[in-house]
Amino acid sequence: MVGMSDISSLAQSLQTSIDAAMKRVQEQAKQATDAKPSGKVQEYEQTVRKSALNAAPFATNVGTLIKDTSRLNVLSTLSANDPADFYKFNLATPGEVALGRVGDTGVRVQLMDKQGKIVADSNSEAGSTYDTYKKFEAGTLSLDRGDYTLRVSRDKGVAAKEEKNYGLQLRMGDYSKDYDTIAKQPAKGDNPLQQTPQLQRLTSLLMGGGTTSSGALGILTGGSGGSSGRGSLLNGLF
Repeated sequence: MVGMSDISSLAQSLQTSIDAAMKRVQEQAKQATDAKPSGKVQEYEQTVRKSALNAAPFATNVGTLIKDTSRLNVLSTLSANDPADFYKFNLATPGEVALGRVGDTGVRVQLMDKQGKIVADSNSEAGSTYDTYKKFEAGTLSLDRGDYTLRVSRDKGVAAKEEKNYGLQLRMGDYSKDYDTIAKQPAKGDNPLQQTPQLQRLTSLLMGGGTTSSGALGILTGGSGGSSGRGSLLNGLF
């Protein structure tokens, strides 16, 4: 019979392995860029938890990309049975944007505009959006100012149970400020509908004033009786 001490030891060992893998990805991200700062760089780091709802409207905010000023880095793990991670950023001015990538193989990256349209796709079978993605990697993709979302998922044929460590970097010319976002998995018991102001009324209607994940709310969030992964029904809506 497995005791609580054995479970705690296993969990700690797993977390140590994840932290070590993420550190390697972070170090690679710092080195994998052709853009070298012309002066002293200010470094900022934030550690956040991804939303328990796995959909673009609940994307993790990684900041504002400003030409010749900011560089945005995000480091995370696509957990087993999670279909995708989402990250949003704002482009302050129009111009050419570059994407840098490090980490495990078998990771698919898509760029979506404010309306949710896929602009660039790392899947080689994606046609014109793959051609756009190559420009994105080369730093020659011209984008209008505004809000964008990065969707990170697995390549076709990669098993859903495989965890994937990855690092993404957005840059626009030179930079003097480096922003790192370490995106961890949602905390157990997180209720994003309660944490998001614009959805609090919806929560109240679905829950009928209660506080447990059941009924209609459970279907939305993948709670009791839901499938593995985050936000089962919302994955099909967005």
